[in-house]
Amino acid sequence: MKINRIDHIAIATNDAAELKFLYHDILGLNYLGQETVESEKVETSFYDVSESKLEFLEPTSPESTVAKYLNKRGPGLHHIALNVEDLDGYLVKLKENQIQLINDEPILGAHHKRIIFIHPKATGGVLIELCEDKK
Repeated sequence: MKINRIDHIAIATNDAAELKFLYHDILGLNYLGQETVESEKVETSFYDVSESKLEFLEPTSPESTVAKYLNKRGPGLHHIALNVEDLDGYLVKLKENQIQLINDEPILGAHHKRIIFIHPKATGGVLIELCEDKK
């Protein structure tokens, strides 16, 4: 098991297109495109930042966890994603140590990566995503 890098930092927003002007046009980040993640009811927009990315999460349904997050906390940092090798190994270790998870089994996230979320109560207040590159 190994953490490779920060995969991305996710920001919740109600309007990702509005932010494109700042992040792409002004700051010069390479816009990588959008992807809908049906299982999470979000539209994602990614920007390249060296070996990591910025991800903007825009809800596609009021039932989305991101929509609920925005209603409760407003726009801003949503989670930090760590790219790992052996996601299943990490999942076993987390469960053995009774670390609180959001999802007990991996789900498919953006770019078809397998992901799990560690609850902020277990991490010092930040939602952490562990993601594994598509094999």
